[in-house]
Amino acid sequence: MEKVYIETYGCQMNFADSDVIAAILTKGGYAICESIEEADFILINTCAIRDNAEQRVRHRVRELRALQSRHHRLRVGVLGCMAERLQSRLMAEEDNVSFVCGPDAYRKLPELMGGVRANGKNGSDGFAAVELSETETYDDIEPVRLSGNGISAYISIMRGCQNYCAYCVVPYTRGRERSRDPETVVREARNLFEQGYREVTLLGQNVNSYCWKNDDSQDFADLMARVASIDPRLRVRFATSHPKDLSDKLLEVMASHGNICRCIHLPVQSGSNRMLKLMNRKYTVEWYLDRVEAIRRYMPDCSITTDVIAGFSTETEEDHQATLELFRKVRYDYAYMFMYSLREGTYAFRHLADDIPEEVKKRRLNEIIALQGEIAMENNRQEVGREYEVLVEGESHRSKQQFFGRNSQNKVLVFDKKDAVLGTYRRVKVNDCTQATLLGELTQ
Repeated sequence: MEKVYIETYGCQMNFADSDVIAAILTKGGYAICESIEEADFILINTCAIRDNAEQRVRHRVRELRALQSRHHRLRVGVLGCMAERLQSRLMAEEDNVSFVCGPDAYRKLPELMGGVRANGKNGSDGFAAVELSETETYDDIEPVRLSGNGISAYISIMRGCQNYCAYCVVPYTRGRERSRDPETVVREARNLFEQGYREVTLLGQNVNSYCWKNDDSQDFADLMARVASIDPRLRVRFATSHPKDLSDKLLEVMASHGNICRCIHLPVQSGSNRMLKLMNRKYTVEWYLDRVEAIRRYMPDCSITTDVIAGFSTETEEDHQATLELFRKVRYDYAYMFMYSLREGTYAFRHLADDIPEEVKKRRLNEIIALQGEIAMENNRQEVGREYEVLVEGESHRSKQQFFGRNSQNKVLVFDKKDAVLGTYRRVKVNDCTQATLLGELTQ
């Protein structure tokens, strides 16, 4: 039985996909190993959303040449969005890659890997499987949880995106939106709860556009209510939302179920209406702020996080200042902040100039990071003295005498272990904080 080592880069969806890959390969007669030194195949599941993500993977692939020189049977495959985007070009440019496989072709992996082994092929003479489906691809597969803690798990509920934001490669690497049968989602969540998991995160590139159309049509709010109703001890999260699809119906469902976590990731990308239009985001700043107000109306204790891009095509200083002003108004608890990088194949690549100098992009990004750091610290200071129910998830990196866990708002709390047990809920009072972490003590 040949052994496979899987490395995963990028978003939560990629980690969920790696669990599906492990299930497919296990059924196909391969063994998943935890040590790269044992492997006959190394599979790298990739992200293509930004150039630095791809460069990181390319660097890793080249690093593996040394290992391949010592283990001549070792073969490397590149999977995921980068494989879909670059296809056979990737094998030609990285001569130690034996095959590539896109996100919708993972069922072909046993066949691909068997062909590589049987024919002794490698590099540009190897095999490639890259195709996009119009239906949900892995409904019937029970994922093998590779790196989970036995407490929290991801569940993919839909794939693809058809918003075609000007800067984004996802519609080209993941295809059009297609939703999974809700019965399979609920069954997977119930099975996880029965196995001892206490938190699930429902995943999709644009999760709140989920829609299952048949005799009993269901939207994302309906699905959330069904999963939350499995058991009140099962926490439910979701990622990632598009502001244009965040409905009052979903907020009502969240407010009515105490085990749906009070945290919404709502990518804004820019605080300028001109930029949002150029990005093809399909909403205005005014619409976005209305959604923020609605969140706080239904759930005053809900945390809001975001994504933002600095230095998109033609961005002026006025546009940048508008983004900073939006951060001051919303007061995000956390933000993923990036410099714009041009992605081949996107609308922006074909029609818009990447015309903001690198030093200007860096300066604007650093200003956003500095402001968000101040806001996050101020927000966390307001948490001191409050008490939260925390799901105990693991040992703190700071001390073996401490555990960490997250509250409903997805904030990390660190506290002395005492009699706490992993996978249980405990009350924790916040005594102090850093910009990223709440420091507390068990109260019961």
